[in-house]
Amino acid sequence: MISASNEGGGEAPRTSRGWAADLGCMLLAALLGAVVLVAELATGPRPDDIYLLVTGIGVLLATVALGLRRRLPATVAVVCLAASTVAPAAVVAAGIALYTVAAYRRFPIAVVLGLLALPVAAVRYGLHPAAALLPVPAWMLVNLLAVMTVLAWGGFTRARRLLVESLRERARRAETEQLLRAERVRRLERERMAREMHDVLAHRLSLLSLQAGALQYGAGDVPVVADAARVIQAGAHQALEDLREVITVLRDEESEVSIAETGLADVPALVEESRRAGAEVALDDRLTGADDVPTRVGRTVHDIVRETLTNARKHAPGLPVTVSIDGREGDAVTVEVSSRLPAEGTRPPEIPGSGTGLIGLTERATLVGGELTHGRSDGHYVVRGRLPWPT
Repeated sequence: MISASNEGGGEAPRTSRGWAADLGCMLLAALLGAVVLVAELATGPRPDDIYLLVTGIGVLLATVALGLRRRLPATVAVVCLAASTVAPAAVVAAGIALYTVAAYRRFPIAVVLGLLALPVAAVRYGLHPAAALLPVPAWMLVNLLAVMTVLAWGGFTRARRLLVESLRERARRAETEQLLRAERVRRLERERMAREMHDVLAHRLSLLSLQAGALQYGAGDVPVVADAARVIQAGAHQALEDLREVITVLRDEESEVSIAETGLADVPALVEESRRAGAEVALDDRLTGADDVPTRVGRTVHDIVRETLTNARKHAPGLPVTVSIDGREGDAVTVEVSSRLPAEGTRPPEIPGSGTGLIGLTERATLVGGELTHGRSDGHYVVRGRLPWPT
């Protein structure tokens, strides 16, 4: 394909198909030019050597000029027309050059160069009347028809190419608009689901907080029960606040409200919260220089501990859990949470859950360049995370 670059502008990179087309045009111009020259020699007296030399130079010049038809189509057309004035065998190259102008330039430019081809044909007839083989009126009519045919063919090619490009652009635009519509529908659906989730969860959490308050009031003589009820009530209140912030962000795209970021410094509070709720949790923190741990890594460690403690409370309530954190700068931060599994036949009723918590933790660890493994080991369920800590 020929690029539609401006006259005198830079040439677009040629594809293999473009190189083949240009080479084919040059070979066609040279071959048919040779056929025209042979026909002249066969139908009339042998021309003198000067004529043969001029004709050969003209054909060679026009053929070589076709190699620049991508970058300078109008200039190449003028050169080929000039060459065809003194070398009738270069008329094929001139026709290809006119076609190129009609196909890849504005129509007025093609018409001007096409009209220029008529006086060129008249001069050629005057210089080489024997090569014409036709009377002057017929000769000019044939050239006029040839020029009109070439320009019409080139104009049709240009119109077809522009139509195809327009259809492709419309298709790309329609595809983009379809993607935007689909994204907008998904966003609206997520907002609707978020509002519904807020209404349902807010109702249930409010009931939970109310019942925990009643339990706390009624268990004044049992400190363990009162403390557990206080933890439940505080957790319900915090969950309501977090849910309200999430819904605010989902409803308002320009809102700057965000959920408070957590990190390594909040891990002891997580452990203490689980202890107040009745869990037996041991924290072994051997990490030095925790303040220098990258924020994303610290947040991921916090999420791993929080999720695994939640799973332990759901699937093995009352059984001991060990949280170990270690690592050094320049190597990695390692976090391991090991919870004892209940004996067969003593498993508590399953608490409903999404089942995607560990999958989400694995994805978060991968996002920070680390890894997460989990599984059963010697009667325990162990979750191990290794997260990079660059210098």
